[in-house]
Amino acid sequence: MDVVFQNARILDTRAGGLREGAVRLAEGRIVEVSDSNLRHAAEREIDLRGRVLMPGLIDAHVHAILSTLDVAVLEHRPQSLLSQEARVRLEAMARRGFTTVRDAGGADHGLAQAVERGLIKGPRLFFSGKVLSQTGGHGDFRPFGSGNDPCGCEIFTGAFSRVADGVPAVRRAAREELRRGATQIKVMASGGVASPSDPVWNVQYSREEMTAIVEESRAWRTYTMAHAYTPEAIVHAVECGVRTIEHGNLIDAAAARVMAARGAFLVPTLVTYFAIKELGRSLGFPEVSLRKLEDVVHAGLGSLEIARAAGVELGFGTDLLGETHDQQSREFRIRAEVERPADVLRSATLTNARILNREGELGEIVVGARADLVVVEGDPLSDLSLLEGEGKHMPLVLKDGEPLVDRI
Repeated sequence: MDVVFQNARILDTRAGGLREGAVRLAEGRIVEVSDSNLRHAAEREIDLRGRVLMPGLIDAHVHAILSTLDVAVLEHRPQSLLSQEARVRLEAMARRGFTTVRDAGGADHGLAQAVERGLIKGPRLFFSGKVLSQTGGHGDFRPFGSGNDPCGCEIFTGAFSRVADGVPAVRRAAREELRRGATQIKVMASGGVASPSDPVWNVQYSREEMTAIVEESRAWRTYTMAHAYTPEAIVHAVECGVRTIEHGNLIDAAAARVMAARGAFLVPTLVTYFAIKELGRSLGFPEVSLRKLEDVVHAGLGSLEIARAAGVELGFGTDLLGETHDQQSREFRIRAEVERPADVLRSATLTNARILNREGELGEIVVGARADLVVVEGDPLSDLSLLEGEGKHMPLVLKDGEPLVDRI
């Protein structure tokens, strides 16, 4: 559709400011950006009357199929049910202004195709497939005492992960996800909160295994993202070639300097810890995981300051599980406690576009970019709470020039 926006206040994500102007879209792309109104006959002309026009938001850490806080239960749910639950979840993300998301484990080619074909009116989906985890790692949700005796050739595959040990096995597991269309590989590099058997401080995968996974990603001209909390796990992953560190709550200055020197990104996901702390017990989050939560929840805001001071680029993620997904936009308010709104918005647009290797295509309003746009009633640079409220301040959300939300 050929659309012209007149009298807009355009968010410049590079400069972190607003400017008056007009924008024209055609065939799903931005074809003209002007400092004054445009004289062009379009199929649809929208006078924004000073409303803010911003790029579609990007969440670089979601779990579309994780429909419960008790991840182990997913093994017993039909895939057809999980897919329908994911559809509802993705369409809600679109209503919040998220036009692109990176799934950090669980989503597959079929879900991405359903979005691409319009069967799901949700954000475009960059998916990791099943995450790679060592035995007893953060992707191993088998309860204590279960499982077979160790077998060097075995790869255990569940709804969320592939548990693989040794260089040949991890290479095969990574190749299998890439064969199935994964746009990047996700690996567990440290212990985590939701898994039953690994302490948060546990460093996971050997240097040889981690390097092999990174090599397989690069062979497909993509990258590896790693779940990691502690300085030891972060440095271990980054030195093996991992490109994005997920969470990083316990990062220290030395680890941040290593990340900055190697050009690695940090994707914080603070909201999930607050949501689980507040609601986890009532929603059935396992007690063992609630105890581990205390190790990371209070360190999150400090990790942002440490990373920024070292020059690490910060992406934007949420990592919400199950019934907490409706808190996705709360991440903006949490981040704003220690960051400027312009920096938070840049993380959720331009920086995340760089993480996805889509700079110039996503995350900014420039000629040639995809027509992923959000109209906001008010100025998010002054008030990030305008991005909350399940999209009530967002009367129009476009993806590739087509409306996902249209109340303009």
